[in-house]
Amino acid sequence: MRIKLPDKVNTIIHTLQSHGYEAYAVGGCVRDSILGRRPEDWDITTSAMPEETKALFSHTFDTGIAHGTITVLLGREGFEVTTYRIDGKYEDSRHPTEVIFVRNLKEDLLRRDFTINAMAYNEDDGLVDIFGGLEDIEQGIIRCVGDADARFSEDALRILRGVRFAAQLGFQIEGKTREGMRQLAPALAKISAERIQTELMKTLLSPRPDMLREAYVLGITKEFLPEFDLAMETGQETPHHMYTVGEHILHALQNIRSDRALRLTMLLHDLGKPAKKTIDEEGIAHFKGHAETSRKIAREILRRLKFDNATLHSVEKLVYYHDYRMPVTEKNVRRAMNKIGKDLFPLYLEVRRADVLAQSIYQREEKLADIDGAEDLYQKIVAAGQCVALKDLAVTGKDLIAAGMEPGKEIGETLNQLLGLVLEKPELNTKEELLKHI
Repeated sequence: MRIKLPDKVNTIIHTLQSHGYEAYAVGGCVRDSILGRRPEDWDITTSAMPEETKALFSHTFDTGIAHGTITVLLGREGFEVTTYRIDGKYEDSRHPTEVIFVRNLKEDLLRRDFTINAMAYNEDDGLVDIFGGLEDIEQGIIRCVGDADARFSEDALRILRGVRFAAQLGFQIEGKTREGMRQLAPALAKISAERIQTELMKTLLSPRPDMLREAYVLGITKEFLPEFDLAMETGQETPHHMYTVGEHILHALQNIRSDRALRLTMLLHDLGKPAKKTIDEEGIAHFKGHAETSRKIAREILRRLKFDNATLHSVEKLVYYHDYRMPVTEKNVRRAMNKIGKDLFPLYLEVRRADVLAQSIYQREEKLADIDGAEDLYQKIVAAGQCVALKDLAVTGKDLIAAGMEPGKEIGETLNQLLGLVLEKPELNTKEELLKHI
């Protein structure tokens, strides 16, 4: 098998080889090249010790020198070059207590997580595939290198990485690897929230965010997202739904484009339902007030997993308004844009549509027609440049003071009253007209 290596990668490999060292492109870049995917970065592994590598290149810096990794700069591009190594004992399910540099490629590949990530390549030797990674790619399988329990005991984050690779590549998880995930899932409690967040987002943004179903079955989500497990176990006995809350969430995730805020919103939008579920005398389920409860739960989860404040703000708001409906008139759409925010309103419409498409077909056409109508009016309002927020109002607090009002609380109250007028009648949004209403 031939892989086209970038010129700069070849330059690094050939430089190392010309000085008597082994060197290969390794890991994800090899896997992605075989799959016809563009690698995000190119990693190189070598028999040269870090100091030996540094001596061969004029521009380097220590990326992770303790683990044998330096970055070689060629022009403005950086390439990580890592010495063959084996890892010492793991005591925290994440980091080895020591690393030992070796001169043997097989020993280095043996420490890696999955067979598809344990292949190396250079132009002289071709593909070095000791553990059957190419065959697993051809069969669409995620399989651990060697013993699954050992690999996951070394680094519990590999459990989430395995789910993520399956989601990104459309692969299945091999039986022993799957069982290892199930057995070692509790070790995820030792993994930092930031690392869990990274793997969760890569899964959510993949073509198969519904791989969270497999994570639930294997007891993985229980360790960092127990609210989702509860949703998977909560039925929805209502004509509007045909799935459990969790299955509805999984279908909604598949119905929305791969966007950070949107996928997170669909994951979190109904997590308040288990706490709000009631059954009436006719056996029909109701979830009154679940949007507010879901908002609170979303905020707790996003904080727990160390999401940034901007993501927290937008997702929390979209979760709260995911079920917000209004009569489809210009006036009501303007009011909704004011409540939700002009920037978030088109995302809100996408959320509503994905939500409806994950429900039963009961009244689906009417629901979608409402969303389409609201979207048409939103486009019309934006095209006309109509005011839907205080910042777009034709008067400011300074204008009110200049007109004779005293500075203070009354200024803000008056501006909000004027905004209410403009939301009703956008043609009133001129300075002259608004000052008449003071």
